[in-house]
Amino acid sequence: MRKFTILFILLFSFLASSQNTKLFDNATVAYNEGKYEEAISNYLKILENGEHSAALYYNLGNSYYKTNQIAPSIYYFEKALILNPNDSEILNNLAFAQSLTLDAIQQLPESSITKAYNSVAGLFSFDQWAYLGVFFTLLFVLAYIAFYYFRYPQQKRIAFTSSLVFLGIALLSITFAYLEYNSYKQENPAIVFSEAVVIKSEPNSRSEELFTLHAGTKVNILETLDNWKKIKIGDGKTGWVPNDAIKALMDF
Repeated sequence: MRKFTILFILLFSFLASSQNTKLFDNATVAYNEGKYEEAISNYLKILENGEHSAALYYNLGNSYYKTNQIAPSIYYFEKALILNPNDSEILNNLAFAQSLTLDAIQQLPESSITKAYNSVAGLFSFDQWAYLGVFFTLLFVLAYIAFYYFRYPQQKRIAFTSSLVFLGIALLSITFAYLEYNSYKQENPAIVFSEAVVIKSEPNSRSEELFTLHAGTKVNILETLDNWKKIKIGDGKTGWVPNDAIKALMDF
């Protein structure tokens, strides 16, 4: 019975993968032929089948951009960027889509130290930093074993020095993985999907109107209360917005 279950799971996975590959190919053909709505439909079916990838989100972003649907275009470019940070094509296309939004939000200034940290830590996602840490930890172990077995002083010196370098990189990578993971857990970004939404001072429609945001603007969700979410924008302003006006990015 157990063998039958395993075989069934493997067969189901193979069929699902084949179906997704066919949908992806059909979507790509449709996109190249200018049938962008058809491409979107096929890409979304892949998502419904439970498959997520930077390439899939990137293609969805391009497809929505071609149909002048800016908010979903930015939404899927941002999701692709989460899975594949610093990808130049994703960054470029995201910038093009963002240039079409109405809100010009001045970002809070960063210190030189913060900029330097973000430029280094942002090279990889937290899981990529973790894999890098494991890789260099393995190199450290191999170099240390080599140091133990080498006979000649020069070989031992090289092995020992290499092991220290590998250990240092491993510890640094694990530290970045830990810090980036904490940052990932604390952030809850979202994209505004309403054409225009008034941000309120409190989670109710009767409260004071603070400012207005438009489709495609990126916000960060701070908390949720009933049918409202408290959000923060790049310049530090906060307020409350109805749940259905925004769409969270971390919904993998």
